[in-house]
Amino acid sequence: FPTTPRLLLQVYHNPGYLIIYDIFANNLATKWVNSSCSNLLPHEIIIITVITIFFTFNLYNFIFENDKSFFERVKVGFFYHAKRLPIIRSIVKQQMESVLNEVSAEKLFPLKSGMHYLNKLPIRGKTHLQIDRVVEEYLSLDDVDWKNGNVSGTVYGGDAGLTDVITKVYKKFAWSNPLHPEVFPGLRKMEAEIVRISCELFNGNPQTSCGSVTIGGTESILLACKTYRDWAYGKGIQKPEIVCPVSVHAAFEKAAHYFRMKLVHVPVDSVTRKVNVSAMKNAISRNTCMLVGSTPPFPHGVLDPITEIAALGMKYNIPVHVDACLGGFLLPFMSDAGFPVPPFDFSVPGVTSISADTHKYGYSPKGSSVVLYSDKKWIHYQYFVSPDWQGGIYATPMFAGSRSGAIIAACWATMMYFGREGYVNRTKKIITTARYIEQGLRKIEYIYVLGKPEMSVVALGSLDFDVFRLSTELVKRGWNLNNLQFPASIHICCTMPHTHPGVADRLLQDIRESVDIIMSDPKAKATGAGAIYGMAQSIPDRSIVTEISHGFIDALYDTGSKSVANGNGYAK
Repeated sequence: FPTTPRLLLQVYHNPGYLIIYDIFANNLATKWVNSSCSNLLPHEIIIITVITIFFTFNLYNFIFENDKSFFERVKVGFFYHAKRLPIIRSIVKQQMESVLNEVSAEKLFPLKSGMHYLNKLPIRGKTHLQIDRVVEEYLSLDDVDWKNGNVSGTVYGGDAGLTDVITKVYKKFAWSNPLHPEVFPGLRKMEAEIVRISCELFNGNPQTSCGSVTIGGTESILLACKTYRDWAYGKGIQKPEIVCPVSVHAAFEKAAHYFRMKLVHVPVDSVTRKVNVSAMKNAISRNTCMLVGSTPPFPHGVLDPITEIAALGMKYNIPVHVDACLGGFLLPFMSDAGFPVPPFDFSVPGVTSISADTHKYGYSPKGSSVVLYSDKKWIHYQYFVSPDWQGGIYATPMFAGSRSGAIIAACWATMMYFGREGYVNRTKKIITTARYIEQGLRKIEYIYVLGKPEMSVVALGSLDFDVFRLSTELVKRGWNLNNLQFPASIHICCTMPHTHPGVADRLLQDIRESVDIIMSDPKAKATGAGAIYGMAQSIPDRSIVTEISHGFIDALYDTGSKSVANGNGYAK
């Protein structure tokens, strides 16, 4: 028994200590430890101890301290080592060479006969007329007719009147930069008005709501995630987690990757395609720094139940972000257009931020979006300030320093050009067209519509044939729709060009005829790009899909082997 007063007092207050001490005092464990180490030298004991601690620490990190699930890490590790086996490595290399050959620049982006790439500056500068002539040659490569509604999403406006307005405004602000508001005060006023107008559209409090104009939806989402990460750090959360639906935009995965956050995906209902709120509740932990809902998610055009997600945020004191990048500038006008929607914005208690793209259904040129907050306390976590830089105090509201003032001015001009009535009228046309296409698709045999589309997106799949064959057939007829995965499907994102007379009927007719062709041999597999997409969906080793994607991105910048070496011309 312990003999010192301190140990006696410890035993008195901690009866469990007495039992532990008694075990060791009676040599129940001590004898085993001593006998195990009796043949070891002191330095061997130290080395074994260090190695044991090292492996225990790494095993703990592998199981618990990682952004990916244990099963996913085991799977990745298995494929990583399996591919190192000579036989497997040879097979994978052979198959990858075949696939990457299909995603080469020559196959994906063929040039017209006689055209070549430049790899040097021209020796002498070109005149306006020469440049204009070559630009027309480059434009002749565009073979998808988006003006007549053949493309899903991509170009949301494009009418001549708006184009004339924004190009004139763009020219006036071509050299402006919002990084210098003292030099361009008019531009600062425009940017502030875009934010205030957007906050009003989303029912923000006039005194507390705020936001920033960004260069696109991805930056808006990244900024919101960065904001809540820094807020979490301030609360002592060292490993912040984003809880979001599996249908959420990939930009949240990008944010988690960049900012060392953990992305916790929760499932969506297999029928409604909306997030399972019960699963979201179960996914919340002490590290959760934000909850996310989409209005709509990109794939299926449904609306996540924002009121229920926001209620979770209120209950657990977690910020809630609404990703309205796609539908943000339809939703505020849908009720006036005759299509009421559930509450989704700052009118819902618990919603703390919203991202919405002005360059989609706001119809401004590409490169503009807004991220909005219910209170200024949030946006201050978004700001970056370097108070000690030798060049002066450097402070920016978002990632970029210098930005295009012309894009901001064009966005402002677009808002002024349409006004509320213009947006309501366009919203009515687009939603009416989307509902018409949905009803038409439900009448076509062998395909089905995913969920109940509430916005401008309508997704379809098939239980009877490879749906990517339908995508391929539609490409032959001049259409360019979006391929989706998990489940395999395709969707049409309706824009203003689709509202033109006859476009929706032409799409439905082409789908009917394509389905008839496919059902003459329903078991056949897709070819070309559809085959690659289908294959990518079925590959269990996702690192191979990543490698294929790398090949595609490489192709975007590939100028091939026939580049013009001397830089004297654009094309021959």
